[in-house]
Amino acid sequence: MKTLQENIAKAVVTADTLSPDGIQARLEELQKELIKKANNKQDYNAIADEIFRLREQKEKAAVDSHSREESMKRIKELQDFIGQQATEVTDFDEELVRRLIEKVTVFTDHFTVEFKPGVSVDITE
Repeated sequence: MKTLQENIAKAVVTADTLSPDGIQARLEELQKELIKKANNKQDYNAIADEIFRLREQKEKAAVDSHSREESMKRIKELQDFIGQQATEVTDFDEELVRRLIEKVTVFTDHFTVEFKPGVSVDITE
Protein backbone atom coordinates (compact mmCIF):
# COMPACT_ATOMS: atom_id res chain seq x y z
CA MET A 1 0.00 0.00 0.00
CA LYS A 2 2.88 2.37 0.80
CA THR A 3 4.33 1.87 -2.70
CA LEU A 4 0.95 2.58 -4.28
CA GLN A 5 0.62 5.80 -2.30
CA GLU A 6 4.14 6.89 -3.30
CA ASN A 7 3.44 6.15 -6.98
CA ILE A 8 0.21 8.14 -6.88
CA ALA A 9 1.96 11.09 -5.25
CA LYS A 10 4.76 11.03 -7.87
CA ALA A 11 2.29 10.95 -10.73
CA VAL A 12 0.49 14.07 -9.56
CA VAL A 13 3.57 16.20 -9.04
CA THR A 14 3.96 18.22 -12.21
CA ALA A 15 6.46 20.79 -13.31
CA ASP A 16 4.86 24.12 -12.63
CA THR A 17 5.90 26.57 -15.33
CA LEU A 18 4.98 29.84 -13.67
CA SER A 19 2.56 30.38 -10.85
CA PRO A 20 -0.24 32.92 -11.27
CA ASP A 21 1.61 35.13 -8.74
CA GLY A 22 4.85 34.93 -10.73
CA ILE A 23 3.01 35.80 -13.91
CA GLN A 24 1.31 38.74 -12.18
CA ALA A 25 4.68 40.11 -11.05
CA ARG A 26 6.01 39.90 -14.62
CA LEU A 27 2.83 41.56 -15.92
CA GLU A 28 3.33 44.49 -13.55
CA GLU A 29 6.94 44.91 -14.75
CA LEU A 30 5.84 44.86 -18.38
CA GLN A 31 3.05 47.34 -17.76
CA LYS A 32 5.53 49.82 -16.25
CA GLU A 33 7.85 49.29 -19.21
CA LEU A 34 4.92 49.77 -21.60
CA ILE A 35 4.03 53.10 -20.01
CA LYS A 36 7.65 54.30 -20.26
CA LYS A 37 7.87 53.36 -23.94
CA ALA A 38 4.49 54.95 -24.71
CA ASN A 39 5.52 58.19 -22.97
CA ASN A 40 8.79 58.24 -24.95
CA LYS A 41 6.88 57.53 -28.16
CA GLN A 42 8.78 54.26 -28.67
CA ASP A 43 7.44 51.07 -30.25
CA TYR A 44 5.72 48.99 -27.59
CA ASN A 45 3.97 46.35 -29.71
CA ALA A 46 6.27 43.53 -28.55
CA ILE A 47 5.59 44.39 -24.90
CA ALA A 48 1.84 44.59 -25.53
CA ASP A 49 1.93 41.18 -27.23
CA GLU A 50 3.82 39.69 -24.30
CA ILE A 51 1.30 41.20 -21.85
CA PHE A 52 -1.58 39.58 -23.75
CA ARG A 53 0.30 36.26 -23.86
CA LEU A 54 1.02 36.41 -20.12
CA ARG A 55 -2.61 37.21 -19.31
CA GLU A 56 -3.67 34.09 -21.18
CA GLN A 57 -0.93 32.08 -19.47
CA LYS A 58 -2.02 33.42 -16.07
CA GLU A 59 -5.60 32.34 -16.70
CA LYS A 60 -4.46 28.88 -17.82
CA ALA A 61 -2.16 28.59 -14.78
CA ALA A 62 -5.05 29.42 -12.46
CA VAL A 63 -7.22 26.74 -14.10
CA ASP A 64 -4.35 24.22 -13.96
CA SER A 65 -3.74 25.05 -10.30
CA HIS A 66 -7.40 24.49 -9.46
CA SER A 67 -7.41 21.21 -11.40
CA ARG A 68 -4.26 20.07 -9.59
CA GLU A 69 -5.83 20.95 -6.22
CA GLU A 70 -8.92 18.90 -7.10
CA SER A 71 -6.74 15.95 -8.12
CA MET A 72 -4.80 16.19 -4.87
CA LYS A 73 -8.08 16.24 -2.93
CA ARG A 74 -9.29 13.08 -4.71
CA ILE A 75 -5.93 11.40 -4.14
CA LYS A 76 -6.07 12.29 -0.44
CA GLU A 77 -9.55 10.74 -0.23
CA LEU A 78 -8.26 7.60 -1.96
CA GLN A 79 -5.23 7.43 0.33
CA ASP A 80 -7.50 7.72 3.37
CA PHE A 81 -9.71 4.97 1.97
CA ILE A 82 -6.68 2.77 1.24
CA GLY A 83 -5.37 3.39 4.75
CA GLN A 84 -8.63 2.08 6.22
CA GLN A 85 -8.44 -1.18 4.28
CA ALA A 86 -6.90 -4.38 5.53
CA THR A 87 -3.25 -4.52 4.52
CA GLU A 88 -3.66 -7.85 2.76
CA VAL A 89 -6.47 -8.40 0.30
CA THR A 90 -7.28 -12.09 0.05
CA ASP A 91 -10.70 -11.91 -1.60
CA PHE A 92 -12.12 -9.80 -4.40
CA ASP A 93 -13.54 -6.62 -2.92
CA GLU A 94 -15.96 -4.98 -5.35
CA GLU A 95 -16.26 -1.80 -3.26
CA LEU A 96 -12.49 -1.39 -3.24
CA VAL A 97 -12.30 -1.87 -7.02
CA ARG A 98 -15.13 0.59 -7.69
CA ARG A 99 -13.60 3.25 -5.42
CA LEU A 100 -10.06 2.93 -6.77
CA ILE A 101 -10.14 1.92 -10.43
CA GLU A 102 -11.55 3.89 -13.33
CA LYS A 103 -10.69 1.35 -16.04
CA VAL A 104 -8.34 -1.45 -17.04
CA THR A 105 -7.05 -1.65 -20.61
CA VAL A 106 -5.68 -5.01 -21.74
CA PHE A 107 -3.01 -5.17 -24.46
CA THR A 108 -1.30 -8.24 -25.90
CA ASP A 109 1.91 -7.73 -23.90
CA HIS A 110 0.73 -5.74 -20.85
CA PHE A 111 -2.25 -4.04 -19.27
CA THR A 112 -2.85 -0.55 -17.91
CA VAL A 113 -4.79 0.24 -14.75
CA GLU A 114 -6.18 3.77 -14.58
CA PHE A 115 -7.13 4.90 -11.10
CA LYS A 116 -9.94 7.38 -10.39
CA PRO A 117 -7.70 10.45 -9.95
CA GLY A 118 -6.29 9.81 -13.43
CA VAL A 119 -3.08 8.07 -12.43
CA SER A 120 -2.17 5.18 -14.74
CA VAL A 121 0.07 2.20 -14.01
CA ASP A 122 1.37 -0.17 -16.70
CA ILE A 123 1.74 -3.79 -15.61
CA THR A 124 3.88 -6.08 -17.76
CA GLU A 125 3.86 -9.28 -15.75
